[in-house]
Amino acid sequence: MKIQNRDTFSSYHPIINFLYFGLVLVFSMCFMHPVSLLISLGCAAAYNIDLNGRKAVKFQLAFLLPMMLMAAVINPAFNHEGATILTYLPTGNPLTLESMAYGVAAAVMLASVITWCSCYTAVMTSDKFVYLFGRVIPALSLVLSMNLRFVPKFKAQLHVVSEAQRCVGRDVSNGSMLQRLKNAITILSIMITWALENAIETADSMKSRGYGLPGRTSFSIYRFDDRDKAALAWLCFCGFYIVCGWAVGGLYWRYYPTIKGAAVMPFTVSFQLVYLALCLTPVILNGMEDRKWKHLKSEA
Repeated sequence: MKIQNRDTFSSYHPIINFLYFGLVLVFSMCFMHPVSLLISLGCAAAYNIDLNGRKAVKFQLAFLLPMMLMAAVINPAFNHEGATILTYLPTGNPLTLESMAYGVAAAVMLASVITWCSCYTAVMTSDKFVYLFGRVIPALSLVLSMNLRFVPKFKAQLHVVSEAQRCVGRDVSNGSMLQRLKNAITILSIMITWALENAIETADSMKSRGYGLPGRTSFSIYRFDDRDKAALAWLCFCGFYIVCGWAVGGLYWRYYPTIKGAAVMPFTVSFQLVYLALCLTPVILNGMEDRKWKHLKSEA
């Protein structure tokens, strides 16, 4: 049962989480159909808001939107392919409809992939990643796990160091420009030293516990239950159906030399609907658990 401010999908088995993000990330990078791109971006944004709330909205408006606009403008400025010429740039190169459309599509794809990655880091914690790959690739899984944890831990430690420096009057907001620069270099030096020491301590700790040795067993809180089996069957069905749709050209779309895509038919529409259902799976699960929670609260 979902409680407030908890993501239901995160409570599923790590295999389910990893398989889901693997599918949506691969499909988001491979499918250039406008409908598929909008589905991916819309569902990624909805799930990111579900996970992070207002922080997700600020991130999308402050970072993703300018990045999308920049990507959409840069492509037609440097790519002049396409048969439909709209006008000519001051440099004499043509501005084509196809290059503009491809620029928008590339911007949407990039934004959706970044948003999905943001959701991935919130759901696939380091312990889940080590659980999945610790026995197969122990050294690499440990390094990747440490890298995924590095940014949030670095930000938290940077805040602690900055506050400590501010209390003794050595923050980046105190003194002249030269003094602020010296304070910033001092804080950076402290953070680099902390990061190196933290990496060494983690490596020594894992080595002393026998991490990666053959025959080593470890405790795990993850159990593959009936709920996970149903989710696995659903993801396999969606993935297989969408791959079949891609193989037969139901998700085909091109931008050069002219814009052309798969015909709109019930068969091709079904692929997009299944893709929509796949991308919305965590949001749907959260909504179902929210309704159960509200129903139980009303009965209490």
